[in-house]
Amino acid sequence: MDQVLEEFEQHLLAGTWLAQGGVDFAREVLERAVGPRKAQEILDRINTRSTSGFYILKNVAPQQIAPFISNEHPQTIALILSQLESDQAGGILSQLPERLQAEVACRIATMENITPNVLKQIEESLEANLRDILGGNQDVGGPKVVADMLNLTGSTVEKNVLERMDGADPEIAEQVRNMMFVFDDLVKLTDRELQVLLKEVEQKDLVVALKAADDELKGKVLGNMSERVRQFITEEMEFLGPMRRSEVEEVQLRIVQQCRQLEDQGQIVITRGDASETFV
Repeated sequence: MDQVLEEFEQHLLAGTWLAQGGVDFAREVLERAVGPRKAQEILDRINTRSTSGFYILKNVAPQQIAPFISNEHPQTIALILSQLESDQAGGILSQLPERLQAEVACRIATMENITPNVLKQIEESLEANLRDILGGNQDVGGPKVVADMLNLTGSTVEKNVLERMDGADPEIAEQVRNMMFVFDDLVKLTDRELQVLLKEVEQKDLVVALKAADDELKGKVLGNMSERVRQFITEEMEFLGPMRRSEVEEVQLRIVQQCRQLEDQGQIVITRGDASETFV
């Protein structure tokens, strides 16, 4: 190392090779020193460090990064954290859901070498996704975001949030309602669509969900069953003992999620907002 530095100093002072440099010159020097394969690995590492998604993350707060990567595969999260400074990686780890923390830490501890190409692919994907967020162009709010969140809560939370929103901004609250689809909205399905849904729902879930439903929805659902099934469901509801509201809401949410899956598959059409609007 001393000899290399002395040689570099001599050439620098002599003014020679000053026009040389860049990636090609570095590649030539590295290939002489460590061989073509190792030289390429070093150059790949240098290039990715200067422009990569990992480098972009350097100045982002852990509480911003954690929600962004928490839905990635644990192995991917482990790889990302392994490329960051320990203090930043530790901050991100502490912000992850508890179910992920130990698994990610274990994967980091047992991680082996990874090829530069795989690392570069992950970095490019990370950089592309981060560019809009860090540039301030990411859509991170709006009524639709709130509606999607409330669709995944029970009616107790939904009612509390919307009532308070009514007091603060009735117009926004109405926009949120129009973008939501909750258990009571099953009444908006056509008979055919409701029958498609009922084929996917377990009878024990129907018993629990309908026991807490209003009479209109209960009547429509029971009206789309065969006589034998309707009698069975009705009898089971009569014998069903008291249940916690949270347990009932969990079952209702499960049915709503099945309904959304059928919508994604194109088997039904969910009407959100005002159900009185006519179709042409």
